[in-house]
Amino acid sequence: MEWQQFAQQMAAMARNLLAQPSVDATLKQITNSAADLVEGCDASGILLLDGSQAQTLAPTGDLVVQCDQLQARLCEGPCFDAARRSDEERVFRISDFTQDEPRWPRYAPAARRLGVGSMMGFLLYTEDEDFGALNFYSHEPGAFTDVSEAAGWLLASHAAVALSSARTHAQMEQAVATRHQIGEAMGILMAGHHLTEDQAFSVLRRFSQENNVKLREVARQVCEQGDLT
Repeated sequence: MEWQQFAQQMAAMARNLLAQPSVDATLKQITNSAADLVEGCDASGILLLDGSQAQTLAPTGDLVVQCDQLQARLCEGPCFDAARRSDEERVFRISDFTQDEPRWPRYAPAARRLGVGSMMGFLLYTEDEDFGALNFYSHEPGAFTDVSEAAGWLLASHAAVALSSARTHAQMEQAVATRHQIGEAMGILMAGHHLTEDQAFSVLRRFSQENNVKLREVARQVCEQGDLT
């Protein structure tokens, strides 16, 4: 692919991403674009890890889901390795799954049996135990080149922005919901025990501290049960 043509395709994709109605639609657009923009790519998807729990987003085929589940089941593979060494390596490329791979002695032959010839992935973020990677798969060994890697970096940058936006939005929604629930719980305590607003909040906070329970969980209990027990 000529660089001018590639630049035009990337520009068109960026415009399409801006027009997507949701984060999920944006991620699907990114992975669907991989076949056209990443040389050698047959399938792609985004793997999210929370400890040893894996979730696959926007897969373009069953191969993506199967490989993610394989890594999660074995707790072994390039994504798990990148998660453990996230400060050192933000991209990995396995050129040939037909060759012995001592780094992942169980994952590599199992992935080969699934039909993976080569694989490439990009670290998207790390936060506490959470980890994300945009992965590209090919049925052919040696399919990914330096040009493929450059295209992968550009797609990964868009995916990282989309995931960051999703996190921020989710955190804001949770904060609003928590605030509303705490207010509702305070109202229940004020009505049931003839407390002032400050006194009701102090009751919630003290119960939270004494029982080592998050404030939002205390509020939820009051809303569901009508009081603290």
